[in-house]
Amino acid sequence: MTPLADLPVWAALLTGFFLIVGSTLTLLGSVGLLRFRSFYERIHAPTLGTTWGTGGVLIASIIFHSVLQSKPVLHEILIALFVTVTTPVSLILLARAALYRDRSEGNDGVPPFETAAQSQDEQPRPPGA
Repeated sequence: MTPLADLPVWAALLTGFFLIVGSTLTLLGSVGLLRFRSFYERIHAPTLGTTWGTGGVLIASIIFHSVLQSKPVLHEILIALFVTVTTPVSLILLARAALYRDRSEGNDGVPPFETAAQSQDEQPRPPGA
């Protein structure tokens, strides 16, 4: 007898649902990486796809192994926590490095560097002033 034969139908349907949702979100992130033109647009889609897609696959894994082993399997939560923390941090580091490079090269379409003191000193001007 295989472990799949011991899996109840409700658990198989729930596991399949989360696997499909997770893999679809990951696929959408990959498609976004290919479709968008600039680096700044490209980094968002894979980041969201990776985070939410991994979440779906890990929820499916938690359900599958918890039902088969008759006890909660929680080591996947550590994997989800690691992915959830490291993916956005990687996004921020890549975006800041690209922004620094683009500003130092003087590329067009990049917002100028603004310090916190400058943004606090500036007050909104009324129209026509």
